Amino acid sequence: MVDFELSKLLNYWITHNNSHIRNMEKWITRIKNSVSEEIGEKLIDAIQHLNEMNNLLESIKIHEETIKYDKTTEKMKTQQVKSSVDTLKTIKTFRLKQIGVIRTPYTDNAPYQPIQEDQGLFKIVIDPQYVEGIHKLEQFRYIYVLYYVHRIIQNPRNVISPSWTEGMNVGIFASRSPVRPNLIGLSVVQVKKISNDTIFTTGLDVFDETPLLDIKPYIKDLDSKCDANYGWIEDLDEYEHLLLHIKGIPHDY
Repeated sequence: MVDFELSKLLNYWITHNNSHIRNMEKWITRIKNSVSEEIGEKLIDAIQHLNEMNNLLESIKIHEETIKYDKTTEKMKTQQVKSSVDTLKTIKTFRLKQIGVIRTPYTDNAPYQPIQEDQGLFKIVIDPQYVEGIHKLEQFRYIYVLYYVHRIIQNPRNVISPSWTEGMNVGIFASRSPVRPNLIGLSVVQVKKISNDTIFTTGLDVFDETPLLDIKPYIKDLDSKCDANYGWIEDLDEYEHLLLHIKGIPHDY
């Protein structure tokens, strides 16, 4: 608003001075002839000063317009930055810290789900700076283990066909597929014992040296839902047989 008023004032002063200049030029010859040659010359000097003043006012006007342009440009840049930030907000990225490593016997193949009685050494080694974080964890029988599925190389798809469904298509979030937009895995395992920085567990369904992201205690009643169902799996033929495959339970048929 201030810039706009200054622009109006500058235009008014320049126009006003031009009006005086034209009026003086109209009368200057008559004044020289009827009043005084000297006064006429002084009026010529006054006209020159008015022209110089207008030149100065014109330079101020140009400077004022430059300031307005710079402010407009800066505002546009700010809006562009804000637009870019808003765009970035729609595509959020997060950084996760590795807090340890999971050690298992699996280097080439791993089961689809944790197997309670699986053979071999399964342990979670906590990084030194997080060891205090497992204080009293041994008082819980089961834990959630969250990890980064670092061996996945496929690109995720929104709709998949689990191999054991014989062609049924389901949404990725309606499945337990490890190939997901965020390669975060989750397993529930039993704690056997904890020694210093190491948690010994029952079978884990991950490859050896899988990066550990988090551990949470599995709490009775809070985490066990007695009315949970099998969702779309119940619609499959012989789904009870398929459940054995899903759970990784050995069977003869």
